[in-house]
Amino acid sequence: MGVYHEGARALQDRLGVRTAADHVGQMVGEGIKPVAAAFLELQPLLVLGAAEPATGRVWASALTGAPGFARATDPHRMSVTGSVRPGDPLARASATAGTPVATIALDPRTRRRMRLNGRLRPTARGFAVTAEKVFANCPKYIQRRQSYEVVDGRTPGSPRTGTEPTHEQREFIAAADTFFLATVGPGGVEVSHRGGNPGFVRPASPRELTWRDYPGNNMFLTLGNIEADPRAGLLFLDWTTGTTLQLTGEARTVFGPDGERGVRFTALEVVETESALPLRWSAPEYSPANPPRSG
Repeated sequence: MGVYHEGARALQDRLGVRTAADHVGQMVGEGIKPVAAAFLELQPLLVLGAAEPATGRVWASALTGAPGFARATDPHRMSVTGSVRPGDPLARASATAGTPVATIALDPRTRRRMRLNGRLRPTARGFAVTAEKVFANCPKYIQRRQSYEVVDGRTPGSPRTGTEPTHEQREFIAAADTFFLATVGPGGVEVSHRGGNPGFVRPASPRELTWRDYPGNNMFLTLGNIEADPRAGLLFLDWTTGTTLQLTGEARTVFGPDGERGVRFTALEVVETESALPLRWSAPEYSPANPPRSG
């Protein structure tokens, strides 16, 4: 299969961007180039997307470590020291050989990001991913955070689960400037970044969230997956306290009469973990590409 499957192609054709997508798709490769390997080895944060084996529900999870905890051990393999926390929805997936996964390493300091998708294999120290798709994305909508520190003694709380976001969790979502979105489809798993000014994600009902899909690189890997399979997982981070909020459910793309497109997500399960990550980042400088919040 090429870079794009029928879901992505359907959206590219609907929006008249197939030629542009073909041009951008040339940057997607199977190997980890030296510049990508150097970038990866500097990152303290990696986001993992996959389907939980027993339920099939899609989740996104965060892993952290000292720079170098995720690194390219050869041009076709990324090795990760450590794994997701016990009790995390992807704990089983990250310990199951052959699990299709997607990862994204995002550096708020430089507004750069790198995506690597492939098959997972557990190792004695964590897991490795055999790369099947590797590429970088543009810096659009990434909030710059100039620095971070590791908070010694920060201990993750016990995960709190529910079937829909609480009032406090909806407020957390409404204040977010960043989240990560995992999807599955004929082309495999994808995990992507979404960013905007606070308020760009809106709780529409106790179970539903909506956000506008801002113009990007015209690849439509994520929305193409949603076109073919509605399963999706969201990950929100508190960049100061390390709290994570994970949601799994179903998503669909909606088009307004003016051609503006958005996504409507319905939650089926929610997991909140206080102090889950040991990193405390500096205050954000919002991306100049962020559209103003409308309405």
